[in-house]
Amino acid sequence: MNKPIMAKATAVWLVDNTTITFKQIADFVGMHELEVQGIADGDVAAGVKGFDPIANNQLTQDEIDKAEKSPLHKLKLKFNSAAVGEEKRRGPRYTPLSKRQDRPNAILWLVKFHPELSDGQISKLVGTTKPTIQTIRERTHWNIANMQPIDPVALGLCKQTELDAAVQKAAGKRAADGAAMTDDERRKLLSTEQSLGMEAEPRMPTAIEGLETFSLSDNDDEDEEPAGNFADADSFFNLPNSSDDDEDDRR
Repeated sequence: MNKPIMAKATAVWLVDNTTITFKQIADFVGMHELEVQGIADGDVAAGVKGFDPIANNQLTQDEIDKAEKSPLHKLKLKFNSAAVGEEKRRGPRYTPLSKRQDRPNAILWLVKFHPELSDGQISKLVGTTKPTIQTIRERTHWNIANMQPIDPVALGLCKQTELDAAVQKAAGKRAADGAAMTDDERRKLLSTEQSLGMEAEPRMPTAIEGLETFSLSDNDDEDEEPAGNFADADSFFNLPNSSDDDEDDRR
């Protein structure tokens, strides 16, 4: 906890009840010095009730006294032992109202192009619930006919780094489980930077490719006879006459 709760209300109380400089108050509550000056002039936070940081266990009177005596002294929050080890509440991320209608399209994109992601990962990426993801996976969602897969990064529902991290985690889990992956699936599990940096895969030549430039002179010398015992073509047309052989036998 680096800043006090209800920062503006705390600044109002410090302006009204202490002689601490605007700079000291601004640094303590995380505001600009001109905003604190605006509070003192009545231009900012009009109608905001002051929030006592001493009564709410955020500052001590000794700390305020030190700051009033020395303009260079920086106010420090009072140590709260009850806050030690406090973890952030877990759950789906908050999605603005203007983007909530885009979440089904983002879920459909993730389910289609990254089926290796678990429902929990998708829920954290776009801020949805597992039942909603399940209905989209099974195509039983009430609006499935009108949905189009759209990249959640393009919709602003998550960052590219967050998507890449989730994909990499899914890849590691799948590799640990020993599941076999095809080349296409392995490429999907790569991050954007890795995928763009990969060399193009060699293309298999077709049966016809290269035949248009092939000729006998490219492979065999003209003076060299073809391999194998091939008879002269003229010999097939100059066969001995069988009647002449019979007359030779009579003689």
